[in-house]
Amino acid sequence: MKILQINNFHYRRGGSETVYFNTAELLKKNNHEVIFFSSNMAENLPCAQNQYFISNINDMSRWKGLQNYFYNREAKDKLEKLIKAEKPDIAHAHLFWGNISPSIFSVLRKHEIPLIHTAHDYRMVCPAYTFTDTRGNVCKKCQGKYFYWCALRRCSKGNLLESLIMTAEMYFRNAFFSPVKYLDGIIYVSNFAKQKHLQYNHGFSNVPAMVLYNFVAQSNRRYLAQNERKYFLYFGRLSHEKGLHCLIEAFHRMPDYPLKIVGTGPEEEELIDYVRKNKIENIEFVGFKTGVALKKFISEAAFVIVPSEWYENNPMTIIEAYSMGVPVIGANIGGIPEILPDGKTGFLFAPKDAESLKHVIARASQLNEQDYKAMSDNALQFAADNFNEELYYQRLDTFYNDIISLKNKEKG
Repeated sequence: MKILQINNFHYRRGGSETVYFNTAELLKKNNHEVIFFSSNMAENLPCAQNQYFISNINDMSRWKGLQNYFYNREAKDKLEKLIKAEKPDIAHAHLFWGNISPSIFSVLRKHEIPLIHTAHDYRMVCPAYTFTDTRGNVCKKCQGKYFYWCALRRCSKGNLLESLIMTAEMYFRNAFFSPVKYLDGIIYVSNFAKQKHLQYNHGFSNVPAMVLYNFVAQSNRRYLAQNERKYFLYFGRLSHEKGLHCLIEAFHRMPDYPLKIVGTGPEEEELIDYVRKNKIENIEFVGFKTGVALKKFISEAAFVIVPSEWYENNPMTIIEAYSMGVPVIGANIGGIPEILPDGKTGFLFAPKDAESLKHVIARASQLNEQDYKAMSDNALQFAADNFNEELYYQRLDTFYNDIISLKNKEKG
């Protein structure tokens, strides 16, 4: 089978890109042919299909970029050229709203190529995609249809213009390119995410779907935890919804507990400046890491901390930590408690509550060697049972074939 993988970014930017690349490698490993469609960016990894990649929306005029945000004609034209040259059997889109855009829907339908979408976030039911308002509080005002609340509450980083654009794009998309009508299948990465989509748009109940937890490559088991418990670790994107301010505040109150922060993002400079000005000496920013370097940081950590303040779906951070036997401290929000049984593979704390996090960190630090080893073993077993590479492939391959069969019956 030839599978077209679609994503706005063709480099390891965050969790969704990790899934995008991991899925491609897994499919290749199982003798499928994989081709890519994405955007041209300096950070991109090498790709045989890059001649078909579209322009970076940030490299064009504001007016042209705004047009492409709603409907990208270049994406439509270049995807058609790619389809004619490669003739894929199925398309699997990850993040594509706001750059590649729904302009690709008509091309895929024209060439009778079924389209599956992995819902990594809530962009199909929330204009700002995180269910949070300008203050970072969980927001349910839109209820899947009253999208003007995004503008009224300035849900996109407190920026009125950005919030207006996101609001307008949501109304435009639902009016002309409703995903309920154009998607042939949806992969939800948690039961929580599926429930939220169905809650705010009942139409999704008519789209074939499955819940499929993200997986981690078996190679991660080569980097099993050292159980040296040297430090606590955050790794991931440094952005407002990830709860970094709460995390830093908790460790500010606990100067004897070391924290390493791995990653980059829009809040990086602000966070580093805050730590420096407040002379918080137990927190170290180590920048962006990937591959073996990142695995080494994870394997030497006592706990990985996931302090998110939005409805996380199925964080790759937790999956990667478990795969190396590192337990996790996570905020009790979104899909996190679904994969973090409190007291078994780690601990939960109240989101946005530095004092709650502080108490949990202290509790985690007081585990004796035997209890810590049991928690580490539980994390490994949870990963083996729920994030298994072979099981993931079997279920994904079955879903692909089911969707292709349904499409063929429709042609019928």
